[in-house]
Amino acid sequence: MRRNPFEDIEEMLDRVSKQVESGMTSGGLQVPGSVPADVVDTGEEYLVTADLPGYETDDIELTLSEGTLRLEASREDEEASAEGRFLRRERTRTSANRRIRLPEPVEEEEVSAGFENGVLTVRLPKVTGGDTSKEIDIE
Repeated sequence: MRRNPFEDIEEMLDRVSKQVESGMTSGGLQVPGSVPADVVDTGEEYLVTADLPGYETDDIELTLSEGTLRLEASREDEEASAEGRFLRRERTRTSANRRIRLPEPVEEEEVSAGFENGVLTVRLPKVTGGDTSKEIDIE
């Protein structure tokens, strides 16, 4: 008796679906090259914590524009091995990035960041006061 080839496809789709569902329930899917990050609303500020192991402070570029925090990290290892020759070399260039959209405006002048032991911490104080709108003059 011959097996229906569509059954194989259905089984494969079921396996992929279960893997995606388990990834979402265990904390989300991690995209390669993306920086894993936590964003916490403390009430007074947003606290962003991102893992960047192996990077130095000078390797990281952090910008805030139009309510989006953009994190880019890049490093290039140009040092040659002093002891022997490489059989495999995969760590010569590494980069990672992440964009995080903030739900509310923040005090851009008060944003601060620290980097210790491969963990970046960004503090983004929320705008205080009620009205965050700006009056526009009409010419």
